Amino acid sequence: MENNPATSVPELSASSAAVEASTALDARTDLSQLSRHAEAIRQELGKVIVGQQALAELLLTALLADGHVLLEGVPGVAKTLTAKLLARTLSVPFSRLQFTPDLMPSDVLGTSVFRPTKSEFEFRPGPIFASIVLIDEINRAPAKTQSALFEVMEERQVTQDGTRYPMPAPFVVLATQNPVEQEGTYRLPEAQLDRFLFKLSVGYPSVEEEIAILQGHHAGFGGTPLEAVRAVVSAEDLQQLREQVRRQHVEPKLLEYIARLVGQTRAHKGLYLGASPRASLALLNGAKALAALRGRDFVTPEDVQYLAPMVLRHRIQLTPEREMDGGTPDDVVKQILQQIEVPR
Repeated sequence: MENNPATSVPELSASSAAVEASTALDARTDLSQLSRHAEAIRQELGKVIVGQQALAELLLTALLADGHVLLEGVPGVAKTLTAKLLARTLSVPFSRLQFTPDLMPSDVLGTSVFRPTKSEFEFRPGPIFASIVLIDEINRAPAKTQSALFEVMEERQVTQDGTRYPMPAPFVVLATQNPVEQEGTYRLPEAQLDRFLFKLSVGYPSVEEEIAILQGHHAGFGGTPLEAVRAVVSAEDLQQLREQVRRQHVEPKLLEYIARLVGQTRAHKGLYLGASPRASLALLNGAKALAALRGRDFVTPEDVQYLAPMVLRHRIQLTPEREMDGGTPDDVVKQILQQIEVPR
């Protein structure tokens, strides 16, 4: 006996719809573990740092997006302290480098040492071989030393005497620089700036936050040792969280939105240099991580808009005319955001 198409089709459609709904539900990412780890890191940072919630969120975003961060701010706003504390919350190797004009590439990457007993050269790794590398005042080293960071920041490896030495996983560079003092500093090459996921401007605390800092010091709590901050996330945990971030849902129209934003920097009349496709990837990866930190398994246009200045400000160059008029890269990014239609 033949099946009646009029009755069989609706049954199949209902079944298919149920399967699709079940699959969609299963595909949603459970972000509870990520939220717990992020909150644990925030609590550890809060033991020493007053305020700076936005900075902490952006550092966590970069960490989840597997990107490097350039911290710019005047002395005394806790750039180095925040980076050190973030490293202490992770159970991974940490290294700190103070860049100076006389620093050589081998002081960063390492060097080959001759072993007479073996009659061969042996590579001795430099301080760059750590999971979290803090570089203080990165703009104080000359171009020769800066170029040593090109390969290791992009490819997570060092090539010495034809041999490849991979970096440990995770590998994140947190660099600081002072935007005010120009004595004894060198401008970072564009190729190196492009390797930083974010450039974050660290400002002064609010009056309320500064009062809290003073009250803490006056009460005897200002000298909280770094040892009070404990490791709450392992390298394996971080790798799992990054895998979750990579699986974040992104609508095709959002991919087009990111491409249009970055592409507009190459056509803007106020810019001499636009952003490269690496900026598009940085914006995509950063938006995925930010959405996950904010409890969503999908990216919104607001995530992209929020991160656009941090991703683009160090990748674009103003024309001399725009610079003389007092314009800033952030002003141009804001203008571009207003020009591009937001997908809904």
